[in-house]
Amino acid sequence: MSEWIKCNTTGIRFRLHATRKHGVGFDKYFTIRYKVSGKERSEGLGWASEGWSEKKAAAILSELKANHTTATGPRTLTEKRELQTAADIEEMTRQQAEKARNITFGEIFTERYYPQVQHTRRSVRSVERELELYRHWIAPVLGTRPIREIMPLHLERIKKDMAKAGRAARTIQYCLAVVRQVFNYALMNNLFTGKNPAGATGGVKRPTLDNRRTRFLTREEASDLLAELAKSSDDVHDMALFSLYTGSRAGEVFNLKWADVDLFQGTAMLKDTKSGKNRPVFLTDEVKAMLVRRKPADSQSSALVFPGCDGLKLMRISRPFKMAIDKLQWNEGVTDRRERVSFHTLRHTFASWLAMDGINPFHLKELLGHADLKLTERYSHLSESALKQAAMRINQR
Repeated sequence: MSEWIKCNTTGIRFRLHATRKHGVGFDKYFTIRYKVSGKERSEGLGWASEGWSEKKAAAILSELKANHTTATGPRTLTEKRELQTAADIEEMTRQQAEKARNITFGEIFTERYYPQVQHTRRSVRSVERELELYRHWIAPVLGTRPIREIMPLHLERIKKDMAKAGRAARTIQYCLAVVRQVFNYALMNNLFTGKNPAGATGGVKRPTLDNRRTRFLTREEASDLLAELAKSSDDVHDMALFSLYTGSRAGEVFNLKWADVDLFQGTAMLKDTKSGKNRPVFLTDEVKAMLVRRKPADSQSSALVFPGCDGLKLMRISRPFKMAIDKLQWNEGVTDRRERVSFHTLRHTFASWLAMDGINPFHLKELLGHADLKLTERYSHLSESALKQAAMRINQR
C-alpha cells in the first residue's frame, strides 16, 4: 500500500493499491476524517472499484457533520452502517413475511407438498396421478393464486371445467381430494391459517357417483378368458388365474414374493395392500398347481412370483390382457366403465361368485380386505338372489 493522499475535499483521503488497477490507474481506498464530540475519528469507506469516489465520500461526510450539528440521525459511519444493516434486516423480514402471506397454491404444491409426497409409501402411479391432476386442472385455476385468497368458487370452477371436459365424477372427487390435501399440508406447516375450502365443511359439494362395478364374469366367460390368455402369455394367464380365485388386486399380484407363498398350507400372504394391512388368501387346487409349475427350482424367497422384465416388479398389466378382451369383444360398444371388463373385473368376479353362493358378508369383507363392511355391501343384492333361490326350493317339495 502507498502513503495516504489527501483529496481536494477536506477530511477525505485515499491510498493506492500496490498492484490492482482500476481504470487507467491503481485502485483507490477512501477514508474520511472528522470530529465527534471533540475527538478525531477516522473511518474507512471502500475501494473505487466498489463504487467509492471523492464525491460520494464528500456526501457521506457532509451528512454525518449535519447530523452532528442538528443532533439527528447517525453521527458516525459505524452508526450509519448499523442502522442500515438493521433497516436491511427489517426490510428482508418484511419481504419474507409478505412473501409468506402471499405464497401461492402452486408454490406450496411444487416446492413443498409434491416433493414430500414422492418420498411416501404411495404407489408411483398414485403420485404421478396427483401431478397430472395438478397440471391439467388445478394449476390453471389455483396455481398462481395466493392460497389465502382461494375460495369455494375457485374449486367450483375446477369442477365445472372437468365436468365440461367429460371427466368422471370419481376423477373430479380425486382432484378435489388433492386440493384438500395441499391445504391440510399448508395448515400443518403454518403456511396458511384459515378454513380449508376443500374440507368437509368448506362448502364445496362433491359430485355424487356410484362407481361400483356391475360387470362380472360368468363361469363360462372366465374359462374363455383364461383360454385366450394362455394362447398369448403364460405370465398374464397365471396372474389372471391368481386374481380370479383369490380376489387379489393387480398391485397385490405384482408385489407377491415366493416367501409369501405356502404351498403346503395352501395360502399366500398379500403385503402392502390398499388397506395398509397384510391379508391372507387361500389357494385353490388350480392356483396351487399353477404356482408349483411356475416356481423355479433355485428360486429365492425374495424373488417375485410374477416378475416383469429382468426380474423387476411390474407396474401395470401388459397388453396381452387387453388384446384378449378385444378378441372376445366384451368391451365393444361399452362406454360405461362400470360395465367394461378390466383386470379388476377378476377381483369383482371372485367376490360376486362368493356372494351368489351365500357367503357371510363379514367373511367376504375379510377375504377382500375391505376396511369397511359398507364396501362389501355392494354385493348384498347377489347374496339376496342366492337366498331367494334357496327359499324357492320349497316349491320343489
